[in-house]
Amino acid sequence: MYLDHFGLREAPFRITPHTEFFFAGGNRGSTLDALIYAITHDEGIVKVSGEVGSGKTMLCRMVLERLPENVETVYLANPSLSRDEILFAIAEELGMPLPEDRTRLLLRSLQERLIEIYGAGKQVVVLIDEAHAMPSESLEEIRLLSNLESNRHKLLQIVLFGQPELDARLAQNDMRQLKERITHNFALEPLKRTDIASYLMFRMRAAGYHGPDLFTPQAIQMISKASEGLTRRINILADKALLAAFSQGTHQIDQKEAKAAIRDAQFKPMADGTAKPRTWIIAALLLMAVAIGAAGATLLLSHNGQGTPTSPAPPTAANPAPLPDTPTSPAQAASPAPDPVVPGPAGKVSAQTSASLSVEERIAASADWIATSRGNRYFIQLLNVESAAINEVDNFLTEHAASLDAQQLRVYRSSLSGKERIGVIYGDFASREQANAAVNALPSELRDGRPHVRSVSKLR
Repeated sequence: MYLDHFGLREAPFRITPHTEFFFAGGNRGSTLDALIYAITHDEGIVKVSGEVGSGKTMLCRMVLERLPENVETVYLANPSLSRDEILFAIAEELGMPLPEDRTRLLLRSLQERLIEIYGAGKQVVVLIDEAHAMPSESLEEIRLLSNLESNRHKLLQIVLFGQPELDARLAQNDMRQLKERITHNFALEPLKRTDIASYLMFRMRAAGYHGPDLFTPQAIQMISKASEGLTRRINILADKALLAAFSQGTHQIDQKEAKAAIRDAQFKPMADGTAKPRTWIIAALLLMAVAIGAAGATLLLSHNGQGTPTSPAPPTAANPAPLPDTPTSPAQAASPAPDPVVPGPAGKVSAQTSASLSVEERIAASADWIATSRGNRYFIQLLNVESAAINEVDNFLTEHAASLDAQQLRVYRSSLSGKERIGVIYGDFASREQANAAVNALPSELRDGRPHVRSVSKLR
């Protein structure tokens, strides 16, 4: 709505983790570099904690993009998985054939698969989001997985992302064995006021703004206090302030616009207040930087003179609000790059016949694409439910038929945790970057479901 008014090419303060807008200030860039170093050079569990809206998902997406090519990643977004379901989810992501006597043989099969990957010179990293909400038995399974090793090396690297409640859970007596296996702890602290001023203009510049600073010191102070330094809150307040300025016909964000944004947002103070930056975290980052220099490692995040990230990385959905001025439609974003493997007639479903197909017919129509597409193609995972919830799949397809390209919408059946499951996937992309760009273009109600990018090889 206000893009032309401020000379912007895109919305600067979307709350979807758009990694071209990754802000390296406020120790974010240093944390990213240290986290990647810890993942690729250590053999313990790594933990990343931060308040709601502090940027954990953005950091996770940056890690997924910046890890070396010899690292295979498994991303678990559902914290409610049982201990058995965790094993099956990892096995499915690694393309393992699941044994018939699953409970007894799966862990052994998983270890054999990890040894095979290690023998090929690759590393496997499991990133677990919302780890603070995992059942205790699932956290115990994480500890057991960390024990998988060859004669000399750990076979599985684990990274836990969670809210501060994760620290409280790990402090419990029954979690002490897991806690002792955590070798690196990273915390995303709230941004300071000086960082917020830089953050606001960095996002504006990244969105195409070329004018003078928009936010007055008074407005920044108000936004800083109301947001408590949490980036998601900052984005919401800044977006509302820009809209208020647009409605008033002004090009500056002052106290009046900031007050209107704060009043509309109705944020409540954090229950325990936001934590102040801790010196031990800064010291740990400095020590890690020294270790990186001593090892001759190449930092994986390049910056220009302003500290701006110079290469894009993958985004995912957090809980975004609809963006009426988003220029790219989902159908446009999902247009596939030419594929040397041409799917058979069943690989695509025309828009005209799509509405009349049952779920089972859609599964049959998608089988050819899954079987013949190259393993390095990518798609977006929209839904994955137990086969008993087939009506949920049908309702999902009906609800979103108008906003998705029927020829890029596919349904498959798989087996996970001893139960048949049905998945809904979307698109056919030549690279992960294209798929991540399409995630950002999905309607907000689909992004709320936390869709994620997968490869065809992992689907098989």
